[in-house]
Amino acid sequence: MAKISIPVESGNRAIVNGSLPSVIQRTAERWHPEAMYFTTFDGRRTAYMVFNLPETQDIPPFAEPFFTELNAEVDIAPVMDGADLQKGLTQLN
Repeated sequence: MAKISIPVESGNRAIVNGSLPSVIQRTAERWHPEAMYFTTFDGRRTAYMVFNLPETQDIPPFAEPFFTELNAEVDIAPVMDGADLQKGLTQLN
């Protein structure tokens, strides 16, 4: 899961020049997220995306457009669904 937070000034510029919707669209087309949620967090435009990141080497292609085009902060964390949790819990014994 990724949390993308865009500073206000960068976000304002990105809306005016059209890069904000463009980056979001390109991300959706490339990574096919299971879910995308948009909100504000700490006063910033923020997106949460649940997507499959097959390899750690895929972090730069995912994150760099947000860094370079939107001056965003990007946090990526592994998450699991209920089935993954159950599978993992069976491995504790």
